[in-house]
Amino acid sequence: MAVLSGVAVPLLLLGVLGGVGAVLKPHVLLQAEFYQRSEGPDKAWAQFGFHFDADELFHVELDAAQTVWRLPEFGRFASFEAQGALQNMAVGKQNLEVTIGNSNRSQQDFVTPELALFPAEAVSLEEPNVLICYADKFWPPVATMEWRRNGAVVSGGVYDSVYYGRPDLLFRKFSYLPFVPQRGDVYSCAVRRWGAEGPVQRMWEPEVPEPPSESSATLWCAVGLAVGIAGIAAGTALILRAVRRNAANRQPGLL
Repeated sequence: MAVLSGVAVPLLLLGVLGGVGAVLKPHVLLQAEFYQRSEGPDKAWAQFGFHFDADELFHVELDAAQTVWRLPEFGRFASFEAQGALQNMAVGKQNLEVTIGNSNRSQQDFVTPELALFPAEAVSLEEPNVLICYADKFWPPVATMEWRRNGAVVSGGVYDSVYYGRPDLLFRKFSYLPFVPQRGDVYSCAVRRWGAEGPVQRMWEPEVPEPPSESSATLWCAVGLAVGIAGIAAGTALILRAVRRNAANRQPGLL
């Protein structure tokens, strides 16, 4: 069971389009927070953060009572006291217990995520890249994203984002895996969710053209050689024909 809360604050910014005039362009600043716990072992999950136009500004590490900015530069222009998030979580916990009692301990249905797996840049063999695993439209916001390479679990260098809220009260999350593409490698990303029987999984492997085989290279070499010889022969024939024609034109006429 979980209680979710959030505040969406619309901001209006004034922009000017050349030759058209002034237009109002809306932006959304979202305070997203949730507190939830399982009905079995006493285990709870909580998150607090601010998003601007669906991009994270910061979240609060609740255990450490620390504000973590998505980009360090953001913290130079603004500040947020982590203690305020802890107070909100205390209120969320109380609201959750009240909600559980009022709902006769009923639970909301789980929503399975839509999963996509793709590289950050165009793929070239032996060139460093990043694989992105994107889980979207799921509930509740409890999910573990697991990477595998050729069947073996990979954890080094992996970075997981926080949970991003959606207007429909579902959630989305990213996981990033730095890697070096190699021919024959197969990567997978699996999302294991709280309360689900099995994971949702996607597979990915580099799509690069196969190098030509030795026989194919020999064949193309022979074809190129034949075309070259034919071109030389045709050019020689044209030169001889032109020489003969010029010689015929130079013969003196009869008196």
